[in-house]
Amino acid sequence: MRTPAWTEDELVLAGALVVRNGWRELRTEDLAVQELSELLHSLPLHPAEAKLLPNFRSAGSVSRKTSDFAANHPAYKGKGTRCGEPTRRMIRAFIDREREMLAAADAIEAGIGSGQLQLIPPQADEVDDDGFTAVEGRLLVRRALSRERDPKLRRLKIKQARQGGRPLRCEVCDFDFAQAYGPLGEGYIEVHHITPLHDSGTRSTRLDELACLCANCHRMCHRNRPGESWRTPDALRALMRTSATGGTHATSPAAP
Repeated sequence: MRTPAWTEDELVLAGALVVRNGWRELRTEDLAVQELSELLHSLPLHPAEAKLLPNFRSAGSVSRKTSDFAANHPAYKGKGTRCGEPTRRMIRAFIDREREMLAAADAIEAGIGSGQLQLIPPQADEVDDDGFTAVEGRLLVRRALSRERDPKLRRLKIKQARQGGRPLRCEVCDFDFAQAYGPLGEGYIEVHHITPLHDSGTRSTRLDELACLCANCHRMCHRNRPGESWRTPDALRALMRTSATGGTHATSPAAP
């Protein structure tokens, strides 16, 4: 069995280590490298047999990954190391949004340290169609998806949205399932977690952190592009306005 490729979660953590070290590599004997090696072994992302491999996220492999980050930064004067596109994408993310990415690393570390992230089962949509997740990492996406699928939270959010006799519509495009499908669509809407993943922490979700969306808008909020983070309903609404060419929003929602 080959050592698994680094996931986005692991790259977020390694990148944060390098950034906090002034974009310099860290050696194998560095205590921070050894601590990260131990943390990576605890992530619920790889099969147990992979973790038994001698070089699986060893201190040496973590040190080499910090070299990839440092040596492929645009300001590096020497020759860059060979690294894959996921690492290069993560370097760009840290350069463009350092504070956000450091917060994401803190959220992953806190979630692992508290045991919260290990308890959440894998979610069907935690990896996008192209095989990648948001730059915050799969574990934070997994946590957000699991919260969105909490039946109690969803029920309470729908109840809140219908207060005062208001119709149940998508908060981005105003799509109304009942209007489009009649009785079949009555009372149906999907729920999206709007709080940035690295800000939501391990605390309980509040109703004002959730948005009611149609299936199309929900999927577009979750859909990722290289270097992009979690997309909020407000950001999606702005994108729709910018991209509008005179057409109308689809009247038949996509599968969730």
